Amino acid sequence: MINNTEFSERLKRIMEYYQLSASGFADRIEVPRSSISHLLSGRNRPSLDFVMKVIKEFDQVELYWLLNGKGNFPKKASPIEPDVNPAPKEKTQETKENADPNKGMRSKEIERIVIFFKNGTFKEYLK
Repeated sequence: MINNTEFSERLKRIMEYYQLSASGFADRIEVPRSSISHLLSGRNRPSLDFVMKVIKEFDQVELYWLLNGKGNFPKKASPIEPDVNPAPKEKTQETKENADPNKGMRSKEIERIVIFFKNGTFKEYLK
């Protein structure tokens, strides 16, 4: 059985992590704003539909953590798996000419990598 008070604390933590107000959170998962208010006050228990919308929208939320408070939030970062069978690239005259990245230019260095997620969030990795 879900403890309403503890569940509302976990919801507050998710909203804080994603920097969302209660109304912004409701809009993101497409539920009535009153639903969030009732859950945060401990008046109502979450429905399965509500829980699934949260899990689908917020990729850092683990189901077991949301329901029971056990597990991790945010999820531990998992390494990006390389493509083991990349498609062969055709070499054109242009790519052969540009094969030397230093040709006529100074050395290129990666400053940062940004990964954009479908839910509108992003993860930035700096050098």
